[in-house]
Amino acid sequence: MGKNSKKLKTAVTDALFITAGCALFAAAYNFFLEPNSVSPGGVTGIAMIINYLFPFLPTGVLIIAINAPLFIAGWKTEGHPFLIKSIYGTIASSAMIDLTGGLYSYTNDPLMAAISGGVLMGAGLGLIFTRSATTGGSDIAGRLLLRVLPGLSLGRIMLAVDAVIILSAALVFGGITFALYAVVAVYISSVVIDGILYGMDSARVAYIITDKTREVVEAIDRELDRGATLLHGEGSFSGAPMNVILCAIRRRQIAGLKSLVREIDPNSFLIIMDAHEVLGDGFRSFNRKI
Repeated sequence: MGKNSKKLKTAVTDALFITAGCALFAAAYNFFLEPNSVSPGGVTGIAMIINYLFPFLPTGVLIIAINAPLFIAGWKTEGHPFLIKSIYGTIASSAMIDLTGGLYSYTNDPLMAAISGGVLMGAGLGLIFTRSATTGGSDIAGRLLLRVLPGLSLGRIMLAVDAVIILSAALVFGGITFALYAVVAVYISSVVIDGILYGMDSARVAYIITDKTREVVEAIDRELDRGATLLHGEGSFSGAPMNVILCAIRRRQIAGLKSLVREIDPNSFLIIMDAHEVLGDGFRSFNRKI
């Protein structure tokens, strides 16, 4: 396959993923969130508030109008391919929101609407993010913050950015209940986003300090089929040299790791931490968009 053919295939794949993501996002907004006054956060949440105050202004048009200066400001800091795809995502999602408005509304249970809307919204945004694109607004803000705070996940950053908009929506719609439903929707959305981007079976990193280093390492290899790295440390009080075992494991293997370490050395010291993404042998490959 030639270079141009590969570029065309990538462009078509990007367009399909982004379009599908926009459709899911529009469905989440029109079918579940907007009918129940549940703010999705971001620029869409701002447009929702403005549309509530001035119903004659279409939500999709407002989204494009608010995003325009953000894209202009981000032209120098983000790559042009990213912005071009994001502009397409913004226009497509905005058009779909206006075109599908009024087709269907679920209003039987606001909590179920928030949950369903959160899942659809997260799935849509996750598909869009996998192609290095966004729907503008807080999505771009999240990506910019991710450059400064690489230790955080994109979903968590967006959750924080959206909090202010959700509180504003609660004031406009007249009740803390709307804010609580919005928190449910946005939180579920962030979990789904992280699941799509980083994998639902997210990894953990374990640090093990033990006097039986070799036995623990061999047990990890034998029982969990995981490798380990030895970090050379020193006791802060004793000054004695010691090894620290570093091991990346899957979430479902935590119980097994704790059990085998406790069995080999009940006096060991074990720290287990979240790892948003682990790339390499036994985990995900490096061939990723984000």
